[in-house]
Parts: sequence; structure tokens; C-alpha cells
Amino acid sequence: MAKIVVVGSINMDIVNQVQEHPKLGETVHAVDTQYHTGGKGANQAVAAHRAGGRVQLVAAVGDDEMGSTLVNHMKNIGLETDNIIRKAGMSGIAFITVGKQGENHIILSAGANQALSTEDLHGLKTTLQDADAIILQNEIPLETSCFAMKVAHQRGVRVFFNPAPAVLLPNEAYASIDVMILNETEAAVITGVPVKNPDDAKLAADVLLQRGVREVIVTLGEKGALYADTAQSVIYTPAFPTQAVDTTAAGDTFIGAFVAYRSSGNETDKALRFASAASAITVSRHGAQDSIPTKAEITSYLIAAEPLSTF
Repeated sequence: MAKIVVVGSINMDIVNQVQEHPKLGETVHAVDTQYHTGGKGANQAVAAHRAGGRVQLVAAVGDDEMGSTLVNHMKNIGLETDNIIRKAGMSGIAFITVGKQGENHIILSAGANQALSTEDLHGLKTTLQDADAIILQNEIPLETSCFAMKVAHQRGVRVFFNPAPAVLLPNEAYASIDVMILNETEAAVITGVPVKNPDDAKLAADVLLQRGVREVIVTLGEKGALYADTAQSVIYTPAFPTQAVDTTAAGDTFIGAFVAYRSSGNETDKALRFASAASAITVSRHGAQDSIPTKAEITSYLIAAEPLSTF
């Protein structure tokens, strides 16, 4: 079982299902409203855990009742939560509107996530002992993510970075990143290369490899995913056909599943197929973390889709 440390965000998601997204100035009625634990850090942590990893989450919640609910939920799932810090103020909240085709709009109120500082990571070296991987995103301060990447890199822990939401990184940060996983929109923002297809994704990946990243995965939604590395390996993985009902957490599921499966000693191409299957299952279900599949579910899905596979 791979040990994976996730440093990132944790939110309460307030999810409204609607027939149509409102136009500017328009009010629409929700078909349904639900509360789910979310945040990219927490989503990726849950995905890695359910895909077979032993996961420790480093995050911040507020000193409000919502913060207690979030921590207890993570414990009940099976994550190690000793490094979830309580901060004065409110916990993070995401307001999510999901349309009838599964497309979503998200407004994020960072709350305690924005208060997770480098000082809060004074015990990270100890947390990283025997770790196989660390996963980071951009829903906490960039300075904190860069600090965590540098510490992990110095200790020989593989760094997986998801630059979402997309921001420009300091040039020196790229050298600490082993694997960058990002979608087409994020790739375009960070590299300046418009990404609409696998060929574009390869061009964007090349830019990131030239900056010092050792492996890049650009996810393309229903168009699949493109992997490239400094050894000039290129792998295109098509997406599994599925009926999407809610795309929330699809990217986070891909990342968590890929890191867990790859960190357990599996080959890159198999890890990509495993992650693609996990994401396909997620978009066929409602919710964020509630939609994330287990390793057994992913394996069964793959065997049904690819009867001769060895997953």
C-alpha cells in the first residue's frame, strides 16, 4: 500500500442541480440541493485512498461547526487527519451549480484554506517519512504549495502537482515537480498554448518539460488524456464512453487514482487507463466525494470494458 501525503484544500460543497444555468440577472429554481464534502485536496485524497493508497491529508478548516463536520467526515472515510489544522474563522465553502448535461459552475470561498501557511507545515518532514508521493493543488496559497514541493523533492518524495486553479508559477518551482497533471484550460493558461486536441496537448506538455517538469499529463475530458515525459515517451489514453450526469470531481478522481495506482508500482500506461476508468465512473454519478469509486469498482469496470486486461 503506497503512502501518499496530500497537502491541499477542504471545503463544504453546496450543490444545486438545475435544468439550465441562470443567465446574467436571471433567477432559476434548483431541482435539488445537497451538501457534500469537497475541495480539490480532499477530493484527491479520497480518490487516492479509495484507489488503494494510505493517505494523510494536510489541510486547514475553520473553528466553526462546519470544520468539525469536515474533519469527522475525513476520519470516517479512513484518511489520516492528524495534520488537519483548525484556524480562526470560517471553513472553505464551494457553491456549485450543475446543469442537466452534468456541466458545472463553481464559486469558491476559500475560508481557512487561504490561511494554510508555510509555518503550518513545520512537521511536514516527519509526515513525509516513508511517503511514496505528495499531491498538491492551487486552492491553498501558492507559497505554501511551493514550500511543500521543495521539502518533498529534497527528501526524494515524488511530487505530483495539479495547478488548479491555474496561476503562473515561479520559474524555480518547476524543478521540484515530478509529474504535473492539468486539464486543457489550465495548460493553455500556464503555457500560452491553446489546447483543443491531443496534438495541442503535446505542444503544451513540451513547454512544461522544457521548464523542468519531468512528466506531464494533460487531461482532455471526453477526448482522453495525453502523457509525455523527458525520456520522449508519449502515451495517448482515450476516454471511456459514458453518460455524464455530474462532472464535479472528475479531474480530482483521475489524479488521486493515477497517483495511488502508479505509486503502487504499476506501469504508466496501466495507471492512465485505471485513472480514466475511475473518472468515467465518477461523472456517471452525482456529487463530489460521494461519486468517487473504490479500487474494486474501478477494476470491475476495466474488466468489463477490457476483458483481457490484467487490472
